[in-house]
Amino acid sequence: MIQVFAFYLFAVLMIAAGALTIFARNPVHSVLWLIVAFFNAAGLMVLVGAEFIAMLLVIVYVGAVAVLFLFVVMMLNIDFAELRAGFVSYLPFGVLIALGLLAEILLGLGVWKAGPLQLAQRAAPTPADVPNIKAIGQVLYTDYIFLFEAAGIILLVAMIGAIVLTHRARTGVKAQNIDKQNRRRPQDAVVNVNQPVGQGVEL
Repeated sequence: MIQVFAFYLFAVLMIAAGALTIFARNPVHSVLWLIVAFFNAAGLMVLVGAEFIAMLLVIVYVGAVAVLFLFVVMMLNIDFAELRAGFVSYLPFGVLIALGLLAEILLGLGVWKAGPLQLAQRAAPTPADVPNIKAIGQVLYTDYIFLFEAAGIILLVAMIGAIVLTHRARTGVKAQNIDKQNRRRPQDAVVNVNQPVGQGVEL
């Protein structure tokens, strides 16, 4: 049965990727293994018929991991020359992982066409003719509409609070004057200097 095989494959790979995320010494490798774990978790969600959660895992979590990857690159002192030096030696391993992910995507499409496991109907029974995303939308915007709006208001307040904390007046910190920047003329920003040959530049 293809569903059972896919379940054990996705589950084992997700646990292995999670363990490698923890034990990897290079933070960049940890983030990449975390992305692999999210992809396998999305495969498990497709397997049980929760396509909406699988889409959230791929779009939200993998997208957030990409941002996390940028923060890791910017905030940590990583020697990229050393990483590029070992690129050729890691190329076969990277190609193998890429082929494995491609095989998992094709297997997930096959499982989705074959139908979800019966576990999904036992956990959250829905009519067979109603898609998963439509059923979630009906419940979310009818029974839980006030909770959904409350969550949106909380996120809006958190966003406004972060903006206010960022732009608060602090001593010793040079603030940005957007109006002054908009009123700046090109002749005030660029100065042409006829620098004599053989002399240094005065700052």
